[in-house]
Amino acid sequence: MKLLQHLSPYVRVAMDHWLPLNAYIPERVIWDYELLFVKHGELEVTVEDTLYNGTTGDVFLFKPKQRHSIRVVGQAPVEQPHVHFDLIEDSDSPFIPVSFKPASEMDETELAWFRQDLLSGPELLLPSRIRLRSPKVFEKLLFTIIQEFRARAPFAELRLKGLMLDLLVTLIRDSHWQIRYDEPDRVTQLTSMKDYLNRHSDRTVTLDEMSAHFHMNKRYLIGLFRQAFEQTPIQYHQQMRMEQAKNLLKFTQLSMQEMSEALGYPNLHTFSRAFKNNSGCSPTAYRNAFRHS
Repeated sequence: MKLLQHLSPYVRVAMDHWLPLNAYIPERVIWDYELLFVKHGELEVTVEDTLYNGTTGDVFLFKPKQRHSIRVVGQAPVEQPHVHFDLIEDSDSPFIPVSFKPASEMDETELAWFRQDLLSGPELLLPSRIRLRSPKVFEKLLFTIIQEFRARAPFAELRLKGLMLDLLVTLIRDSHWQIRYDEPDRVTQLTSMKDYLNRHSDRTVTLDEMSAHFHMNKRYLIGLFRQAFEQTPIQYHQQMRMEQAKNLLKFTQLSMQEMSEALGYPNLHTFSRAFKNNSGCSPTAYRNAFRHS
């Protein structure tokens, strides 16, 4: 199954919650997933016999059938907003409660409620603890989910699906970067490269220019960018300019010459050739096909 094509999260519970000083949640397993955000305070979290320290800004992901326990440590209560969810909604999703007990205390009916764990690979892999580069982005999304869940406005379930997908993408991207790069400065540098290319979609960008701007050897720059994004900076820039060209062809009345100039191509012939190499047809043919579709 191509997992990304089937994601349709169902939010079971979404709430802000405080655990008092010295609180302890004994070992349990859950039928669904839980995302727990440490907003304030400090936790000790044990997942399948591995002990984690959780501090402000950390996210914990508890997966179906995964044994885990939670203990408040330090000198203050812990604010730990969290959300329980199914990654893919099923017909029984609205009827499955939240588990607070170990598997040994479950009956046959309850043992059949476990969701398949789809976040342990091979398509998606998320660890039990994620230390976010930008906790405020995650926090804002999580509290929007909590507010939407509480309000239960019309079409809330549909909006919750979209918000949960945003939340999951935030985690997946953060985890992806951390697996590839342990240095925060390197992540910032790669993001800056993409931003630079995006800002200059109206002209050609060269490797010499990028090398000088980022104070980096060209060969090293290409290798770093390709490792992160699976294409060279110039390939990315060209693809981005072509996507912009397609939008201009679809949604504006610009002539081909005007479009060529807007995208910074030296002449119409160069623009047309680049477009055909990318899309398999001329700009005029692409515009005509869109208008008659």
